[in-house]
Amino acid sequence: MPSPSRRTVLATGSALGGTLLAGGLPAPATAASDAADAPSSDPWRTVLDDADLVWQRMPKTWYEGPFLGNGFLGSGIYAEPGRETEAIRFNVQHSEVQDRRPEFGSLFGLARLPIGHFTLEPVGAITGLDWRLGLRDAELTGTLTTDRGTLAIRALVHNSRSVLAIEVTPSEGERDFKWVFHPAEAISPRAAFRPLPEGYAVNPPAETGQHDGISTAVQPLLSGGQHVTAWRERTRGRTRTLYAHVAHSYPKSTALGRATEAVRSASLLSYDLLTVAHRAWWRSFYRKGFLSLPDARIQRFYWIQLYKTASAARRDAPVMATCGPWVESTPWPATWWNLNVQLEYWLIHGSNHLELDAVTRALSEFRDNLTAEMAPAYRADSLGIPRTTDASLVNGGATGPVLGYGVGIPGQDPPTPEVGNLTWALHNVWLSYRHTMDESILRDVLFPLLRKAINYYLHFLEPGADGKLHLPATFSPEYGGNSRDCNYDLMLLTWGCRTLLESAELLGIDDELAPRWREVLARRVAYPTDANGFMIGADIPFAKSHRHYSHLLAVYPLYELTGSTPDEKALIERSLAHWVGFEGALQGYTFTGAASISALLGKGEDALAYLGQLMSRFIQPNTMYKETGPVIETPLSAAQSLHDMVCQSWGGTIRVFPALPAAWADLTVHNFRTQGAFLLSAVREGGVTRWVRLVSEAGAPCVVRHGIAGPIDVQDSRGRPLRYASAGEGTIQISLRKGESALITAKGDRPDLRIAPVEPNEEAPRWGLPE
Repeated sequence: MPSPSRRTVLATGSALGGTLLAGGLPAPATAASDAADAPSSDPWRTVLDDADLVWQRMPKTWYEGPFLGNGFLGSGIYAEPGRETEAIRFNVQHSEVQDRRPEFGSLFGLARLPIGHFTLEPVGAITGLDWRLGLRDAELTGTLTTDRGTLAIRALVHNSRSVLAIEVTPSEGERDFKWVFHPAEAISPRAAFRPLPEGYAVNPPAETGQHDGISTAVQPLLSGGQHVTAWRERTRGRTRTLYAHVAHSYPKSTALGRATEAVRSASLLSYDLLTVAHRAWWRSFYRKGFLSLPDARIQRFYWIQLYKTASAARRDAPVMATCGPWVESTPWPATWWNLNVQLEYWLIHGSNHLELDAVTRALSEFRDNLTAEMAPAYRADSLGIPRTTDASLVNGGATGPVLGYGVGIPGQDPPTPEVGNLTWALHNVWLSYRHTMDESILRDVLFPLLRKAINYYLHFLEPGADGKLHLPATFSPEYGGNSRDCNYDLMLLTWGCRTLLESAELLGIDDELAPRWREVLARRVAYPTDANGFMIGADIPFAKSHRHYSHLLAVYPLYELTGSTPDEKALIERSLAHWVGFEGALQGYTFTGAASISALLGKGEDALAYLGQLMSRFIQPNTMYKETGPVIETPLSAAQSLHDMVCQSWGGTIRVFPALPAAWADLTVHNFRTQGAFLLSAVREGGVTRWVRLVSEAGAPCVVRHGIAGPIDVQDSRGRPLRYASAGEGTIQISLRKGESALITAKGDRPDLRIAPVEPNEEAPRWGLPE
């Protein structure tokens, strides 16, 4: 549906995010504004309702159907395979449920385990459906039609209770519909794609039964512990509500009591009562930021990714596996650290959702396991993380080649010594620090862990005949073959040493290794390049189709090379064109990486074209993505590519609208979180940036490339002039203390400061399976 115009969407003096303050600045958004419940006056409701996924056709696979989750419990909904007219499947999966047999490695012995599914089985044959996945309330609603009547359905995974609640109100002819639970075989999903390891024994089948009026499926695990699915159906009038919960315990079998109590407690409440706290959390979640652009398809996609991330991630939940909490048939039933995790969590920073940051918490909590992944000779002073781990960052040795440990040793082949994964993961932690300026992240997590991650490299750096410091052969994900001076590792080593020096200075630490870090920056060999741009390493040119951009990390996301000189820009452009010029092995995140690199270069048209290829070639009807099995990182990283087009804040400068295509003449962003802990709000109208507002949360230096042509006015929150210094190229520096704000406009301009959706350029189909 078309979005209301900017001028009419909010009434002056309303309680919403566009309230006008005395000084002319928009007031902060609050969830309380939902009390009005009037879509015409609520920008969040407008964009969220517009982004709802709809189904008028039956979803037949995971990639087509609705999905629910809260970071722990997840459910995907689609027709029961082979029984499309007889039953609807509601999967029940959980991010904590996994095997605990490290001797079989992370992909079998430590894999996420499938749990099972419920089938909703009508009396009659299914003839149609009309469903809507409402993002604002994180709830599936609609009807299922059969040749005997209808079933009105409402379903959610409760945010705090981790209960799947499904309310069904049948017509007379469907009063005898039924629910059936089908336990899954507790075996790694990878078994459908690869042979089982020698000696692997399948876990025994689940034991179904009743415990004090609550149905249960108790799954014992050979390693110890169990997971338990508990459920109960309650009838109120004609309406029947199913309540289901999953609990996991290890090494003791203590999950049964927790599972049954969770169901018993939830089932005392009607579905309507359950929705109260659930809806409040979700509506507050969305109001932490706002983005609207004139491409309706991409705008809807963006808000769905925020919903998806909050369905799959919580700070206290396990770091996302490649499939999130939705375990389907997949060869990727673990957590991947050579690209996937990093991409999964990037969008939490700009979208202002640091409450979802499980990476920082997990790397800190399980740091002892990072030591255990090292070969014994390096455990005293080094840390690393292998390609794949379980939820507690344990590898089990299957992919680690040397003496059964998870991180390879440079210079040894076989195996593939993938050394840089922890350093890259710590770049995510650094982003969390930079976007919050929370010194505890820097002091307690980033600095001590990064120091030991870089220490591992320092064991192997050696001077060559050229006087430069060189690395022995390591592996670039996932090109194939080991190469000396591998760009993946050289680029991460460079970023790591620079970040350690900057962090030590900020923390007031006189570190004994600082001279060594400076030596690395001064003497390390140049990144290997040839006529086509960046190579994989000194021994391996980039000469075949390859999905990863591991050889380009210095460009993105590290921003060590940014095209600041003509030669550097030409090198980046040449490398990008050569990388994406090989068809065959390119995958979805190839195009998100290419979009973000294009955005770095200010090429908005190219960035949009790459996102267009992603949408047309790879994104599924429900915005999920697959490479053989479910893989969640690519759509989430596409949201980050969109962030990179709207705002960049690397290098100490905030860049407003740095890479917008011409078709995006109008755009609104509100409370976009930048490095330096600033909240950015800005509006573009008719291809012109009308105003930029920055609120400082930490009092960090504020340098902004505002994009407003000609003379400007800079005002504080009371409309008083603020002093600023010009930094050239449309960039200014403003002194803002913690809590202060600045409004930047063209001189003499008094634009409308209300936050509102922009008009779409054209109609576009909704996501899902509309008619």
